[in-house]
Amino acid sequence: MPQLRLVSIAYPELRRGGGGRRDRYSFAYGATTMLALGLLLNTVGVGLFCWLIFTLAVYAFPFLVALSVGVIAYDSGAGILGAPLVGIAAGGVTLAIGQTAFAIVQFPILRAAIAGVFAVPAAVAGYHVVFAMSQLGIPTLAWREAVACLGAVFIGGTAWTRLTVFAEPRPSETGRAVQSAPHAGLSAVTRDG
Repeated sequence: MPQLRLVSIAYPELRRGGGGRRDRYSFAYGATTMLALGLLLNTVGVGLFCWLIFTLAVYAFPFLVALSVGVIAYDSGAGILGAPLVGIAAGGVTLAIGQTAFAIVQFPILRAAIAGVFAVPAAVAGYHVVFAMSQLGIPTLAWREAVACLGAVFIGGTAWTRLTVFAEPRPSETGRAVQSAPHAGLSAVTRDG
């Protein structure tokens, strides 16, 4: 006995056979979950990348010195193992000298010059990183330049601030040790008792 079947003109090749089992879950695991997970991981990745840029901004000048000294050491025959060691040592010494000089110097103009030596390479590096990242989402060149300049200002300012926070000078008086003022909360408790 022949079976009667409705065949659509749009879908002439319908599947034959049983229908299988029906999915009992009311939400889909595949595309929706991957979309949500992708958005979450992208947000975390961009946030981590921005945190890394701002954290490493103060080290742009020592990195530049380390890279230059490492290349010079490699060209002079230090070898594959010796050149990175010399470069890392030069970068560390540069950072230590910069922070120590910033902490010791009392003249504001010299302090600004030392902080500028660290902040300007960080601002240049920040400009290029933000400009490259802005090409992903900003179509016009004028807005990419504006966002890159704003990023350079923020990253250079971060390097300036981090250097001043790391090497904050301690106040000193000539000939005497500096004593800290008693806490107001502690003196109020002792007066009441």
